[in-house]
Amino acid sequence: MFIQDLRDFYNRLIGKRILIIVNYDIDAICASKILQALFKYDHMLYSVVPIMGMAGLQRAYTEHQGDVKFVLLLNCGGCVDVVELLQPEEDVTFFICDAHRPLDVCNIYSDRQVCILGDPTLEENIPPFESIFCESDDEDEDDDDDNEDEDDEINDSGAGESDAENEDGNARPEPPKKLSRMEKHEQRILKQRQRRAWENERDRIMFEYTQYSFYGRSSALAIFELAWKLSKDNMDLLWWAIVGITEQLILGKIESSAYTLEIDNIQSHVSRLTHKINDQSNLSASKINFENDLHLVLYRHWTVTESMRYSMYVACKLKLWTLKGEKKLHELLVEMGLPLIHARQMYTSMDLVLRQEFYSMVEGLAEKYGIPDVIYGSFTLQYGYRNRYSAADYVYALLAILESVKKDKTPEDCFLEALDGLGRSHKDILNAGIEGSKLLHQAIFKQVQSSLEAHQVHSTGSFFYYILNEENTFFSYPYGLSMLAKFLLHGHVAVSRSRQAPDLPMIASCPIDAERGLCLLVGIPPVRENSPKNFFGKAFEQAAQKCNAAILQDHFESSLIQIRQNDLTRFLDALTVLLT
Repeated sequence: MFIQDLRDFYNRLIGKRILIIVNYDIDAICASKILQALFKYDHMLYSVVPIMGMAGLQRAYTEHQGDVKFVLLLNCGGCVDVVELLQPEEDVTFFICDAHRPLDVCNIYSDRQVCILGDPTLEENIPPFESIFCESDDEDEDDDDDNEDEDDEINDSGAGESDAENEDGNARPEPPKKLSRMEKHEQRILKQRQRRAWENERDRIMFEYTQYSFYGRSSALAIFELAWKLSKDNMDLLWWAIVGITEQLILGKIESSAYTLEIDNIQSHVSRLTHKINDQSNLSASKINFENDLHLVLYRHWTVTESMRYSMYVACKLKLWTLKGEKKLHELLVEMGLPLIHARQMYTSMDLVLRQEFYSMVEGLAEKYGIPDVIYGSFTLQYGYRNRYSAADYVYALLAILESVKKDKTPEDCFLEALDGLGRSHKDILNAGIEGSKLLHQAIFKQVQSSLEAHQVHSTGSFFYYILNEENTFFSYPYGLSMLAKFLLHGHVAVSRSRQAPDLPMIASCPIDAERGLCLLVGIPPVRENSPKNFFGKAFEQAAQKCNAAILQDHFESSLIQIRQNDLTRFLDALTVLLT
């Protein structure tokens, strides 16, 4: 069941205790931060629990269900039948705000216990109810046939009695026409055949519906619009929503066209709240500006040369891991009029004139050097005199914080740190995240460079695959491995002479638990498709069934799985056959 007007959902929660279960991603963290601000405003009781997969969802609900009757799931639970998974009491209601797609049909057609926050008209190809749910069962039909046999016997004996009673010549009713055993058997076979045909059609419809995993609208943006409709929005809430949708863009979860459509909507909110602040003469408030920006990693907090080298788009277009690419980068800097001594010092230490002209320098030469998409529309946050961050800066910093799990630092600690990092009063956490992100991007680039030089990306003819043989602090986690795989795929396609290369997807794996022999596996769509839709979730499932490999699809992102290293070779063989 969908709830389009989120005010109805919010009004149902007022005065109640709420359990908020939040997936381990930036969009969900931003959405939870906005919700917490609203709940504090209305003095509502709530508990926030971060999770990393379906096992975490079950554990979180079991541990906290207690006297909670309202559960809010942020970026989790939408793609699985939550009632079947969690087995809740009948008076428990789940509200789902999940950007993962496709949504589970049992959640969509639940008439009471599951409420999906969103507009059903925006959803793609939801199967009709009658195409996937049927009330009758074969067993019921067999029971009906047995009952019919019994009824026929009763009718036969009843007919004999009525003949005796009506010997006086009065008109008697015609006895019902009896079906022979052969006719009854044919009827039963016909019903079973119709049932099988319906089931086959249902399986086909469900396969087409669930074949690709992709992302819908940002949850943070949806929750911000709730705050706006409740007249409780402000600049901080809007900024968190912007960070949420920027994460979707940077990680390739949505197409740039979907992001561009949302920008107009966000700009109207920025203008409205800016006028509101100006009217109140609040000089200490933050300012959000929309401007054309550059797809360069953390360039405001790094050197220009390093930012360009470690940015996937520019690095792959110019092949910056090669000597020829490095030479091309120097040519670009010379033509821009940016002296090497300035390009190698921190951006904030560069000459003021060069900083002011940097964007126009890059823009003027982007077409010539084959990097036109380096320019995109973005938002920047400014508070005080020296604090200026783009939304992408926040995303990269928070990603590094979420990936900084260590022996003495649990994922829950990282989640809370990322939550604090969104606030303006914790600038030190954000800056530490930015430094951590630099290390992550350097590690990715070095791994890509060494792997391409050693020709470690292999092809099966159906897909590329890349296998890390040792645990790595950067790539043993979902975000790090996904970013590495995407960079590696684009880099390999850039240097490959094969015409087929842009049409092949990539699979990358990295050990995550040497003692148990487990590795993490991720699937990345082809470069040429340029679509965020990913078919690997279903493909992994079918390949595992074919080769009897035990896989764990615990992540809400179905293209991420865990598999035993011993099963990896035959799993890849089965996947090759499947995708050929």
